[in-house]
Amino acid sequence: MKTKIFTLLLSLSAALTALADPGSIRGSIKDAKSKEALIGASVLIEGTQIGAAADVDGNFVLSNVPVGTHKIIISFVSYQTKEIPNVRVESGNTTVIDTELDEEGKALQEVVVRGSRATNTEVAVISEIKQLKPIAVGISAQQIQKSQDRDAAAAIRRVPGVSIVDNRFVMIRGLGSRYNAVLINDVITPSSEVDTRSFSFDLVPSNIIDRMIVYKSGSAESPGDFAGGIIKIYTKRRPDQNFTDAAFTLGYRGNTTFQHVQTQTRSGANLLGLWGKDQTLSSAFPKRSADFNVLSAPDRASYAQLMPNSWGLKNINVSPDMRFALNLGRRFDIGNVDVSNITNINYSLTNQRAEVGLTLYQNGLTANDVFEKYTDSNYSRQSRIGVLHNWTFRFSPVFTLEWKTLFNQLGNTETVVRNGQKIIDGYDALNYSERFENRTIATTQISGDHKFGELTKLNWITGFGYTGRWEPDWKRVRYQRVTGATGSDGQPAPFTAVMPTDPTASEVGRFYSKLGERVYTLSVNGEHTFGNPTDREPNRIRFGIYGERKDRDYTAHFYGYNSVGNASAVLGQGVGSVFSPANVTGQTGGLTIKDGTKDLDSYQGINNYGAAYLSGDVNFGSKAILTIGFRGEYNNQQLHSFIVNERKELVNNKIFIPLPSLNFTYKVSDKQNLRLAFSSTLNRPEFRELAPYAYYDFNLQADIRGNTTLKTAKIQNLDAKWEFYPTPNELISVTGFYKHFKDPIESFLLPVGSGLAYTFINAGSAQNYGVELEMRKGFTNASSIFLQNLTLIANASFIKSKINLGDVIQGPDLSGAIQNYDLTGLTDKKRPMANQSPYLINAGVYYADPISGWQWNVLYNVFGQRIFAVGNQNNPTVYETPRNVIDLNVSKKIRQNLEFRLGIQDILNQPVRFAQDFNRDGKIGKDVTSTTANADQNVRKLKRGSYFTLTAAYTFGKRIVIP
Repeated sequence: MKTKIFTLLLSLSAALTALADPGSIRGSIKDAKSKEALIGASVLIEGTQIGAAADVDGNFVLSNVPVGTHKIIISFVSYQTKEIPNVRVESGNTTVIDTELDEEGKALQEVVVRGSRATNTEVAVISEIKQLKPIAVGISAQQIQKSQDRDAAAAIRRVPGVSIVDNRFVMIRGLGSRYNAVLINDVITPSSEVDTRSFSFDLVPSNIIDRMIVYKSGSAESPGDFAGGIIKIYTKRRPDQNFTDAAFTLGYRGNTTFQHVQTQTRSGANLLGLWGKDQTLSSAFPKRSADFNVLSAPDRASYAQLMPNSWGLKNINVSPDMRFALNLGRRFDIGNVDVSNITNINYSLTNQRAEVGLTLYQNGLTANDVFEKYTDSNYSRQSRIGVLHNWTFRFSPVFTLEWKTLFNQLGNTETVVRNGQKIIDGYDALNYSERFENRTIATTQISGDHKFGELTKLNWITGFGYTGRWEPDWKRVRYQRVTGATGSDGQPAPFTAVMPTDPTASEVGRFYSKLGERVYTLSVNGEHTFGNPTDREPNRIRFGIYGERKDRDYTAHFYGYNSVGNASAVLGQGVGSVFSPANVTGQTGGLTIKDGTKDLDSYQGINNYGAAYLSGDVNFGSKAILTIGFRGEYNNQQLHSFIVNERKELVNNKIFIPLPSLNFTYKVSDKQNLRLAFSSTLNRPEFRELAPYAYYDFNLQADIRGNTTLKTAKIQNLDAKWEFYPTPNELISVTGFYKHFKDPIESFLLPVGSGLAYTFINAGSAQNYGVELEMRKGFTNASSIFLQNLTLIANASFIKSKINLGDVIQGPDLSGAIQNYDLTGLTDKKRPMANQSPYLINAGVYYADPISGWQWNVLYNVFGQRIFAVGNQNNPTVYETPRNVIDLNVSKKIRQNLEFRLGIQDILNQPVRFAQDFNRDGKIGKDVTSTTANADQNVRKLKRGSYFTLTAAYTFGKRIVIP
């Protein structure tokens, strides 16, 4: 069936192109005086949407030009616009135009030029990467639109060496999110997660992105806290003219849409990602657990009455997903000031249902000796609101002021009903988890660009960022019954709620948490050119400073239910009634609550970061250039908690680290470069990794706690890259890299008697090395119109890593006390780094016919098996296994104003599978079922379902966005 659909698309596209046999126009644009290429000059056929930007060599190509006579308009900032009439285009032939532009003279000073160099096209991104001194790759808004990726997470996995974990966290070169830096409009983003240093890329909708550039090698201008890569997300800046457009999308997901599911009832505007006041913890509760737990059982129960009985679940039929986007662009003058604004508003409501198989094992002499076995009915509904609001004020050709604001809010309502057995204990289990999570990220920046003559440039940015994460009233309860037990009527006996004597995070209770992180930034960057700025490779120096203040507040509270006397009559009730006010009385035969919160469950973090850099270019003739850079970074990280009402300092780390860098480029020819790079970088621990606080993960059934002894890791990076640009929109590259880590930060499974407890440690050393291949092939000069419209994109990464834990590591025990762990016989001292895939492969076939308006593409993605959770001798390491993902997208433009898009994502719908390496051979084999010593064993398995989307987008007027 899939083959037939693909063949039909090919036939349809070929038939449409056969109706017209257009020609093409190509040429070059240069400065009339200096004869230098005018990179980014605009070429447009009057009265059409056919246009292009000149590449780094000044060349351009206009494909699929209708046969006839046309007027060509060529323009560029600060140059006189040139019109070339009567350009004849013949069927199947190419017309060549080589021309030059004159600079604006004094007589033209009254002319307002509204052009600017484009950066959001595929050619523009290739040209930008070609000119950068560090080694980098990227993806443009143009390619993102073709792929119909919904957010930054989906889009960035098309980049070489990049993979996605949990549909939102980025891995680069096999290194987890903690080793990657993320900047939005050149300002470092705050972490969006409580437990790790991670930025959730699903927070950024794709239609506000201009381009994303991933820097693989370091430079003096870039932050030093990275090892995998630096991801710079640039949002759209200003329109060339007024426009309004809107898009509406309906989505259908197999296994989810129109299915019957159970979900929780919560007050508040959940559809907007908000929650009701009754879901927050009342301020009447005593602040400390010691003060609360000394109260009598009835008094504690009276506080429980302040918590709503919202445990009951309801059955619903899942509706299709919905997305809406509104884009506005305005441009006008206030006096002599050119003012422009671009605004984007996004809203989405999506659903995900999965039947998740979860199995725990005894891990004795043979594999697949089951200890516990469950099926999780997992349903989540996610709402997202996003707003982009950017203003640009161009006061003069030498001064531009910008104000950029980005706001995103996600609400996720997740309900898990877990059915299964504790086989060894002889119990049936029925567990519930009812969770709501809100995540908010907001950034606002004011920046200025200044030019002082032709030789000196200066820009500055001041910004504020906020990240919030709330978990109001996460409810968990566990029921059980003796396996095979029946009642007097012969039916299975009812389940009974389990009530421990003291509150435990893994048992029944209600959890509240709040994270707020505020980031204040200021950066100043300058560049000075020596000699003639029109030289092909002028000498330049770059300098700058970066300052950041980060404040984080995290609070958590947990209240557990317990029975008073014999409460069997109450404990046999269902989840909707067992915690009703009539049962939570504190009297004998009823229930009450206890406070399980510890003082260390809340903390405050302060991080002061300052950096300064200087770099310069040294030219060795016209072919070789060496960029030498030095960056110095000072960081002061502090962590505090209130213990017995007294503020105590837990961490105070002050450190200065020098970070040299070298980037060398040798121009083999105008189309080939050879690059070499060296850089020293670092990796600092995050607040959560330092905080001695234990967090319970219901899905993993594990505790996660911090380590106050963590040190900053130091990394040495070597890169080499060969790149070849056959044409402006084609690329072939091969990159090799090597990284050496000292004191890398890794997760560690603590040796505990039962259950799972993870922490973070400094290993002794690690190595990471590999090769990346990238290819982008077009057929602009082909005789076939079909091939001219076709583009092939592929990239592959092959990576290997090894971490050496050493003989002894430092970490906390279950009480939080720091101790030394001798690793002999406890865990593997050498293994691959966590989350590192041995290979990553992306491929895509893109077709676009500008005459008929048809576009389609087929995309493929796969990653090699990688460590998901580090194990030890008692609990083998868990790997995530590979899955092949194929996406298909088709779109059709109608009258240049209306566009319809059809997307099918994850056509194969292969299972997401996590398995334990029971035989400890460093891989997951084919045998995951037999009870032998040489087999492995599946731990978690689910299918997300193929996803179908249908979008209608309408544009009210022309839409040209200038980044």
